[in-house]
Amino acid sequence: MKILVTGGAGFIGSAVVRAAIARGHSIVNLDALTYAACLANVASVDNAPGYVFEKADIRDRAALDRILATHDPDAVMHLAAESHVDRSIDGPSDFIETNVTGTFTLLESVRAWWIAKGKPEAFRFHHISTDEVFGSLGATGKFTEDTPYDPRSPYSASKAASDHLVRAWHETYGLPVVLTNCSNNYGPFHFPEKLIPVVILNALAGKAIPVYGKGENVRDWLYVEDHADALLTVLEKGPVGRSYNIGGENEARNIDIVRLICALLDEMRPQGAPHDRLITFVTDRPGHDLRYAIDPTRIRTELGWRPSVTLQEGLRRTVRWYLDNEAWWRPLQDRQGVGQRLGVKA
Repeated sequence: MKILVTGGAGFIGSAVVRAAIARGHSIVNLDALTYAACLANVASVDNAPGYVFEKADIRDRAALDRILATHDPDAVMHLAAESHVDRSIDGPSDFIETNVTGTFTLLESVRAWWIAKGKPEAFRFHHISTDEVFGSLGATGKFTEDTPYDPRSPYSASKAASDHLVRAWHETYGLPVVLTNCSNNYGPFHFPEKLIPVVILNALAGKAIPVYGKGENVRDWLYVEDHADALLTVLEKGPVGRSYNIGGENEARNIDIVRLICALLDEMRPQGAPHDRLITFVTDRPGHDLRYAIDPTRIRTELGWRPSVTLQEGLRRTVRWYLDNEAWWRPLQDRQGVGQRLGVKA
């Protein structure tokens, strides 16, 4: 299968690219190479047969039309998005432009190309989204595919809008789509502004490890390579129009994640131990959702998929990867906003 992946130089997109190449698919990697993208993420497949990179913005209709006409993909996996909640608080316009306008432009380009090709039934448009569109949970309950949307941040609102657009293009125009909403990802190549890489890199530098509020916010953690496997499974097996929630079945409070990482660093890089002495509680993020949790029943029962990596093992792999790959993360620390506290303008 030839797959056009948008955002394929980002964290999750690059994992999809690497996994798809390993499965024998051909890949057209479309990425605008904005601040969080990095071609080093896909360096391991750069010379693989069937791999092509196209630098383009999903808001650029002419570029999209050219790329689709040139490569004739069998499927589109749409991962290109602005994704950091804190950045969305400080600058929401970028999130509307990329996640809403960009998705609309991509849908229209794909629809026109699909019609011109005779509406091939086997074609799929796979839209990848987040569990944050469902809002915040209390101490109990889990998100299902039927949970009403209740986004609480500019980021989640923009992703909710993009989800609605994709469903509308399916219902109105018949575009063959599948959708997925995932829980928090972590693992290798995670851009160093998100919680887990921040904890690792601050601890290694002997800097304060910031924890929002009391650290009691709960997330369902999904190892990124498990997520890539799930996404390809949905693309290959999911019925048209169906949506799937993808979770790691690994709920944990932020403070517990931080302490687990510190303990792993004490073991694997004991210089500076105990690293948990660096934990510093800071003012909470505005509108910080208390808890996310995924009910993965549908993808497990319909497609036979479930995560393979436990939280303990995934964190161990992640810490080891950052210890072994300073040449990857060190240059990224100079990018705009990295290492600064964002999301405090509300």
